[in-house]
Amino acid sequence: METEFDVIVIGAGPAGEVLAGRVAERRDMSVAIVERELVGGECSFYACMPSKALLRPAEVLAEVARVPGAAEAAGGPLDVAAVLRRRDEIVGHLRDDRQLPWLEERGVELIRGHARLEGERRVRVGADTLMAREAVVIAVGSGALVPPIPGLAEAAAWSNREITTAGKAPESLVVLGGGVVGVEMAQAWSSLGTQVTVIEAMDGLLPREEPFAGEELRAALEEHDIEVRVGARAAVVGRAGDGYAVRLESGEVVGGERLLVAVGRRPLTADLGLEAVGLEPGRYLEVDDALRVGGREWLYAVGDVNGRSLLTHSGKYQARVAADNILGSDRIAVADGAGAPRVVFTDPQVAAVGHTLQTALAAEIAAEAIDLPTAGTAGASFHGRGAPGTTRFVLDREREVLVGVTFVGPEVADLLHAATIAIAAEVPIASLADAVPAFPTRSELWLKFIEAHERERLAPPRGAQLVGAGGPA
Repeated sequence: METEFDVIVIGAGPAGEVLAGRVAERRDMSVAIVERELVGGECSFYACMPSKALLRPAEVLAEVARVPGAAEAAGGPLDVAAVLRRRDEIVGHLRDDRQLPWLEERGVELIRGHARLEGERRVRVGADTLMAREAVVIAVGSGALVPPIPGLAEAAAWSNREITTAGKAPESLVVLGGGVVGVEMAQAWSSLGTQVTVIEAMDGLLPREEPFAGEELRAALEEHDIEVRVGARAAVVGRAGDGYAVRLESGEVVGGERLLVAVGRRPLTADLGLEAVGLEPGRYLEVDDALRVGGREWLYAVGDVNGRSLLTHSGKYQARVAADNILGSDRIAVADGAGAPRVVFTDPQVAAVGHTLQTALAAEIAAEAIDLPTAGTAGASFHGRGAPGTTRFVLDREREVLVGVTFVGPEVADLLHAATIAIAAEVPIASLADAVPAFPTRSELWLKFIEAHERERLAPPRGAQLVGAGGPA
């Protein structure tokens, strides 16, 4: 059977859903969305949502322990079974029933099955052929990358899917990778009683963020008895009895009941029929700033599959841009690059947007940084005593605007959007001085930054730490 639609979306994760809904809402167009697994995608069921459900209970307890009065009222370990039950509720027990009304309300037709391109504007799903009058959008996302370490492919290690949906806490866990997934899952399962070892090949955790962020997070992990190995490379992986053994290049062997591989992602493009339209399977789809693939007016790619920014909110942003172009506007994506806002939901959290100092200098920006203690405001005192963390403001001295901000501290994710607005809108630092933060809130970090900036202008040796190309002043 052959059916025509105005727009066909392949993949019903967050990016695909947003695009399909936006097109269907804004114009009387017929839209089909094809999904072979769960509507809602990786983020809803195996990544963002379950991981945060696992992390949140320990984060709450950590804050309670810092607040006198509350600390005395709380005690004892987490109820592991209750944490896992709440996680299961949040992911709908791995059923997508709750996701479907959103599509139905917008008139988007859901087609279950595996989609493959058969030619220009032609998509096959099982025995059926779908034709797109306007556009085909690829939004299939990404999967866990398995690096070519001898023995790893045969070892049947866990990916983000198994670790976020596990039915019980393993006694011990080895984590390959000290990026976002690795550190979040290390802390989550440690809080539920698992003995965790993290192995990171680079010289620090979160290697794409400010070095101090990885250092402060490492200290927090080690404080909770998580063993962290940086600058350590796995040479061979194998099964050892009922568990796993990882031999490092140093010759040391690290073992655990379970092994999590969290070293990166790969695009799910190997079996999409890309060769039928002159594209190479298995690779990220290169797009222009309108999110069109290879200059093809009818083909778009949004979300992880294009490799621009592997973040759910970036994929949803791209979906809005692509939808507007399909609807006839002339819009380009400008906010989904490497400097897009990003959050690591550990305790302390790491929340950043824009450049790090290193990437700013590499981009030949006249960059300097002002560092402040995240807990250095009156408002922060209500989040408890001794909360760790540093905040860095990276500024362009020539243009006198911010180009990057990194927050490390408890629950700093909600501080991020003000920084995102300042950077996206290129707000002059002089104008930020008139944006008065309320007292007593942690937002007074912005006032502390302005004061430090003014002091540095008058007398560089005084004030907050000033960091430039030559290191700390």
